[in-house]
Amino acid sequence: MSIISTKNLNKDYPSRNFAEKKITALSNFSFDVQDSEIFGLLGPNGAGKTTLIKIILGITFPTSGEVKVFDKDISDYTYKRKVGYLPENHKFPNYLTGEQTLHYFGKLSGLPANEVKKKTNEYLSLTGMEKWRKTKIKKYSKGMLQRLGLAQALLNNPEIIFLDEPTDGVDPIGRKEIRDLLKELKLRGRTIFLNSHLLSEVELVCDRIAILNKGSLVKSGRVDDITALSNNYIFHTSDIPDDFINTLLSEYKAVIKSKNEFQFNANTVTELNDFIDYLRNRKILIHGIVREKDTLENMFISLIGSQN
Repeated sequence: MSIISTKNLNKDYPSRNFAEKKITALSNFSFDVQDSEIFGLLGPNGAGKTTLIKIILGITFPTSGEVKVFDKDISDYTYKRKVGYLPENHKFPNYLTGEQTLHYFGKLSGLPANEVKKKTNEYLSLTGMEKWRKTKIKKYSKGMLQRLGLAQALLNNPEIIFLDEPTDGVDPIGRKEIRDLLKELKLRGRTIFLNSHLLSEVELVCDRIAILNKGSLVKSGRVDDITALSNNYIFHTSDIPDDFINTLLSEYKAVIKSKNEFQFNANTVTELNDFIDYLRNRKILIHGIVREKDTLENMFISLIGSQN
């Protein structure tokens, strides 16, 4: 089920330069986000990511095209009751404590007083901020502010959570804890829409991604599929006899890495399985098979670089 869907979405801004008629932020953009998945939105600065999020949240409006959230047009603002949002570079009043900040935002969300207290306790604990609940915001580090911001985004028990750079300024241990929290929220049936420049973090936590460049959708799909380099597979096996090494080289064009490791290219799943059967018939024990992959960061740089 699609929680978010856009179809032929366009957004133009008027140009300050009279020689130009408009600035296109999004062009014919169509995509969807499924229920209970962690979805990553990627793109260089100026790609249209912030514009897209603002449109989905009803902060700004498209020039043309269709946007639906929970199968409702964004003109029906009631969907916002099911949405949590952590903006980038968010600010909280310095004179409030963490606890007071969540009480304030809980009341803004229309939660009853007893529910505000309950949710404040729950999410301060969940985000690791319990021991700083009485500390004023002015004494918080950037990482602590990110954790508190995440707690704020969860207060109204949203079904979809928009997170803009949620691990910015957080140390490695904190990033791991936030990743674990996002996975836990997914298991609880939440859908998470993540915008981050830390591609290594996106690769670790996201199910699917979409890449924007110059307002257009460049690529989308599952992270595992997008980072697959090719149809090359690395086989880890028992020691390969010398005569069989020659067969692998000449007939199967394998790349031998050692006596028990080689690379094989299979264009189809059937071809891969036929080759596995052949190895077994030759009494070669297979310890493991790994499809070669690139990092999301390398793929992103190569993809965006080729278009600029």
